[in-house]
Amino acid sequence: MSKTILVTGAGRGLGRTLAEQLSARGDKVIAHARSESALDGVPHDRKLVFDLADPASVADAVAALGLEQLDGVIHNAGIAHIGAIADQSLELWEQTLTINVTAPAELTRALLPALRAARGHVVFVNSGAGISAGPKWGSYAASKHALRALADSLRAEEQPNGLRVTSVYPSHFATDMQRSVREQYGAEYDPSRATSPESIAASIVGLLNTPEDVVVNELRVEPPNPLPIRERP
Repeated sequence: MSKTILVTGAGRGLGRTLAEQLSARGDKVIAHARSESALDGVPHDRKLVFDLADPASVADAVAALGLEQLDGVIHNAGIAHIGAIADQSLELWEQTLTINVTAPAELTRALLPALRAARGHVVFVNSGAGISAGPKWGSYAASKHALRALADSLRAEEQPNGLRVTSVYPSHFATDMQRSVREQYGAEYDPSRATSPESIAASIVGLLNTPEDVVVNELRVEPPNPLPIRERP
């Protein structure tokens, strides 16, 4: 049966791949991006355009969709700034926490009536940094730890309403963000030792296929032989 799924950050990388795989299996995709041009070539049934850096705009954007039911939302969009805490500005911290935590929280809140009506599924694309943090991961890891807490609280609150909530922790997969992270860190990057976006997307899409009497609370995904993130000598 066809489902209606909202994907944030659908303009590129994992988000675009998710939109492609969901559309290919017959689902109706609501594709989110911060500009309409970013969705050029992305398969979708409807679009949701707003900037995650401005969570105050979320409620109006969602209301304009007029959704009565929503089978799922995949919170995929996010940013990563790598650097020592001593070097990261207040502006950077605020931007990271706003885009990675506050905006997904506000979007989820706005979508809850439609999600409850469909007994839907909320998927948060987290990170290995949401489980443990190392040097130079301060702001990003803090945002991902907070995203994990958001997911855990939402799951506990919405169980009586039939919602399922899953946190996915992908590690070392081949996207522009991973390249950027390693460039910022001064580390080597080898896409042959990373998981492909197609494989990560397939794992996430698979979660949406789980039977109604199953909840996968957390899923960790990594390549068989990941390249550690270490600064070049």
